[in-house]
Amino acid sequence: MKKATLLISVLVLVLLSPLFAQGVQEQSGPTVIGVSKFLAHPALDAVEVGMQDYLNSVGKEVVFDFQNANAEVSASAQIAQKFKADRVDIAVGIATPTAQALVNVFTDIPVVFSAITDPLDAGLVSTYETPYEENTTGVSDMNPVDAQIELLARLTGAKVIGNVYASGEANGVALMEQAKAAAEGLGLEFVTAAVANTAEVMQATQSIMGRVDAVYIATDNTVISALPSVADVAGKAGIPLMAADPSNVEGLDILVAWGFDYYKIGLATGEIIADLLDGKQPGEIGTVFLTDPEDFELWFNLDVAAKLGITIPEDLKNSAAVLIQDGQKIVN
Repeated sequence: MKKATLLISVLVLVLLSPLFAQGVQEQSGPTVIGVSKFLAHPALDAVEVGMQDYLNSVGKEVVFDFQNANAEVSASAQIAQKFKADRVDIAVGIATPTAQALVNVFTDIPVVFSAITDPLDAGLVSTYETPYEENTTGVSDMNPVDAQIELLARLTGAKVIGNVYASGEANGVALMEQAKAAAEGLGLEFVTAAVANTAEVMQATQSIMGRVDAVYIATDNTVISALPSVADVAGKAGIPLMAADPSNVEGLDILVAWGFDYYKIGLATGEIIADLLDGKQPGEIGTVFLTDPEDFELWFNLDVAAKLGITIPEDLKNSAAVLIQDGQKIVN
């Protein structure tokens, strides 16, 4: 009788185990969410804040373990192993390298990626069609790169556009290729400078001065974190600069910024986590793309425009979320 009871218990556990695969494990203690961020800068920090604010707003009581890889791929892998050893219930990767490290380690709990340009190209998902069986889900920050390049060319009349990108970051390479294709589609020349880390950004920017009419900086985490250096070099050379991340441009001499409000990406990330806590599987949610125009912000620095002899058309000024004039921030 005891053997029969034991056999039945084992069979029940085997039959029920798929119900918990890739989902949040049932437990008596608090839900622990491990958050691995590639590095600290305003956009990625805003994702963290938005995620927490959303979960608080819907009454989800969780415990966070926040970790910062400080732009080190090896540190990203170490954090993933830490989360595995600590048996976190959900692992969140903010930016591509940290998300990739988590996916390489976890197959039995949900991995939520955030601020990833192309999750498919980064190997985080195998498809954008749902449902699927994988344990990954998250939010893309795919920018309207074609429209950004077109706007920069329209404003500046540039025939040659420069770009600094991180050659070791999948996100940076993908965005560089998109911007290059967009520029060439408009009949423009595209000049690039690759960097391995943030310390190389200033020198790389200096290397293309004199060869370009304008510079475009994408949401490349390595380069964006050194945006003040890019702005300083471009400003001294009298070269217009566009950034695809408005969260980093205040106080810098950047002509135009157009991109996501990363706090809203954080809110969307928090919503995904809430859905997982409510029982949804990652493959039911898939990859979330933000497409509402209100999720984007357009900034113009009229002081920089005047210095460069560039006139911002009235229709563009009227559509901007923020204007900088006489050193003051004007919110439309």
